[in-house]
Amino acid sequence: MTTTGEGELNKTQKTEGSVSLKPKAKASYLYLFFAPVQEYLMDDEVSEILINGPRQVYIERKGKLMFTSANFINEQALEAAVMNVARSVGRFFNAENPQLDARLPDGSRLHAVMPPLSRAGTMVAIRKFRREKLTLQQLIDFGSVTPEGATLLGEIVKSGKNIIVSGATSSGKTSVLNVLSALIPENQRILVLEDASELQLQQTHVGCFETRKPDEHGKGEITIRDLLRSVLRLRPDRIIVGEIRGGEALDMLQAMNTGHDGCMSTIHANSAKDSLSRLETCSLLSGVEIPLAVIREQVASAINIVVQTARLSDGSRKITGITKVLGLENGQYKLEDIYSLPAH
Repeated sequence: MTTTGEGELNKTQKTEGSVSLKPKAKASYLYLFFAPVQEYLMDDEVSEILINGPRQVYIERKGKLMFTSANFINEQALEAAVMNVARSVGRFFNAENPQLDARLPDGSRLHAVMPPLSRAGTMVAIRKFRREKLTLQQLIDFGSVTPEGATLLGEIVKSGKNIIVSGATSSGKTSVLNVLSALIPENQRILVLEDASELQLQQTHVGCFETRKPDEHGKGEITIRDLLRSVLRLRPDRIIVGEIRGGEALDMLQAMNTGHDGCMSTIHANSAKDSLSRLETCSLLSGVEIPLAVIREQVASAINIVVQTARLSDGSRKITGITKVLGLENGQYKLEDIYSLPAH
């Protein structure tokens, strides 16, 4: 006799590459393999699930990390769960491809690393997808920004300024970018580029693009840089890049400096000044030989506003500052803080 789970598995294995099930069936199929943590996947108060091998599972609830009693039967069961996620999005998770960036059917982001790179067993981090679209008013209600700061952000977005949202890991950068993107006027054409789709734009005229990893032969990779070149030919009013990590920074800066106003992205940095320095570093990874002074001029000319986010000691995530980039003075960035988190 075939169980329901085995039936779904057999049904899916008949299709090569991406799983050809309806979204709800596809979700049920994938969650079947993540049964040990399914209650946390369904819990809206859980924002992250952190799996450190089959026997150790943590969750983040309301900004606080908690150890759980959940565990997988063995390492093979955990690997199988991740492999099926990889298969569902046309990617690979094996000895040749021991790292995976993917998303679950509900939009949650998953990153996994396989042994022997991870010594404790397969490690998985699932960043939960927020079912309810976050709004600027909710940021105010949560205490993440003051009403004055929210008004300022609205004016900045509507005026077409180029914005970088800066912050550390898990500081709320993507959530803030989501909120800012919702403020873009409805009559503008928005093109979005991401490694794994996370942003939930609320406008109607939106085109979303996602990178592609190489196949088992190392061919067919499509990077953010490749997508950006295409997007520039697709008549965008606004370009949104989920996160700047490498050489695409230079392409993004050049787009901003050639008439594409109102661009937005995120970057890992601890302050507004650090975010501009990191843009320089990422631009140097492009492989194009440009003097640092020229790159700095490009950054100073392209970026108008840096929105700084942070995760505080109590687990809350807040917008801690909004900084205006005024250009260069004696070769250094001239910055002006126009909003800062009120002291309590």
